[in-house]
Amino acid sequence: MSTLLLGVSGSIAAYRACDIARELIHAGHTVRVVMTRSATRLVSPDTFAALTGNPVVVDVFDEPEPGQIAHIRLAQEADLVLIAPATAHTIARLALGLADDMLTTIALATRAPILIAPAMNPAMWSHPATQAHVQSLRARGVVFIEPTYGVMACGDEGWGKIADTPVIVQAVQQRLQQAQDLKGVHVLITAGPTYEPIDPVRFIGNRSSGKMGYAIAEAALAHGAEVTLITGPTSLTPPAGAKVVRVQTAQQMFDAVQAAFDACDVFIAAAAVADYRPERPLPHKRKRNSQHWTLRLVANPDILGTVAQRKGNRIVVGFAAETDKALQHAQEKLKRKGLDLIAVNNVLEPGSGFEMDTNRLTLIYADGRIEPLPLMSKRECANRVIQAAREILARRS
Repeated sequence: MSTLLLGVSGSIAAYRACDIARELIHAGHTVRVVMTRSATRLVSPDTFAALTGNPVVVDVFDEPEPGQIAHIRLAQEADLVLIAPATAHTIARLALGLADDMLTTIALATRAPILIAPAMNPAMWSHPATQAHVQSLRARGVVFIEPTYGVMACGDEGWGKIADTPVIVQAVQQRLQQAQDLKGVHVLITAGPTYEPIDPVRFIGNRSSGKMGYAIAEAALAHGAEVTLITGPTSLTPPAGAKVVRVQTAQQMFDAVQAAFDACDVFIAAAAVADYRPERPLPHKRKRNSQHWTLRLVANPDILGTVAQRKGNRIVVGFAAETDKALQHAQEKLKRKGLDLIAVNNVLEPGSGFEMDTNRLTLIYADGRIEPLPLMSKRECANRVIQAAREILARRS
């Protein structure tokens, strides 16, 4: 089964982590526990060591196994990290990327899925600062197991109690299963803009940041897929585990997609490819003068339309960034190119344009179904696109 890392922070609900650890072990998983200093004031590390049969680490300099750097080894060995209970302080530190104790250091170093089960006073849970940190972590793919309503240890009543143990265990099992549901599937993704040179210092491009395509790559990896990411120029760091091919122009992206397409099972074209390029880029920088300058543009190759014609049993997903008649234009594009799915957004809508961390997509399927999604983080949008592609793939297999 899986190796799970259980992080325990200093909430009065720390005692509940004992039940969680025991139930996860009964489900067949190996559990290793890391505690914050505050948590040790509530439950002894010896208790968790006895329950799990593994040493418990607390201090960032704890090295239970000589010759092993504990925080790196634990981060790499974990198939999933569960932090239960998670205090407001711990959530804030995770959101800010701090690494000032063993738990936050492991969380920063791991590439495993992270689940968080908050436990705190209702006023602390509803505080705008806490909710901002929660949204920041969700945007990075962290899953929250929502707290429940009840009476707290302090006597206050409201939302903030840690979720019931069966709910937490079920969430872990579902996330582990999800992490393998695209195992053996090769997903090819394009992301970012393309830059079409006018001269050595100028280009035609667009404001795409690449965030949507990179989020899709992260989501596909989280589902266990093999991922190839063909990316135009961006300042983003590619997700660990993806094979990355960097390009500049639409022609280079076209060539890279053509070379990789035969080996993929799912192709997702999230890049904002320039439709046109200057016919004759200048070999040297054009100097400013008082004369008008006319550029003659020619069409770039149609990457999505070309590969869709030879898709066979592959799933081909397109994106459409529109400014008017979004659904109509997207439906026409889906039919014209023979796609299985298209995700469309109106870039003029608040929260849905280029360079933002959020998006509002509508998914349109080849069978005519239309699924509008609410405004959500691009990572959440990416999860939904990957799930839709997986459902189409499952029906076809």
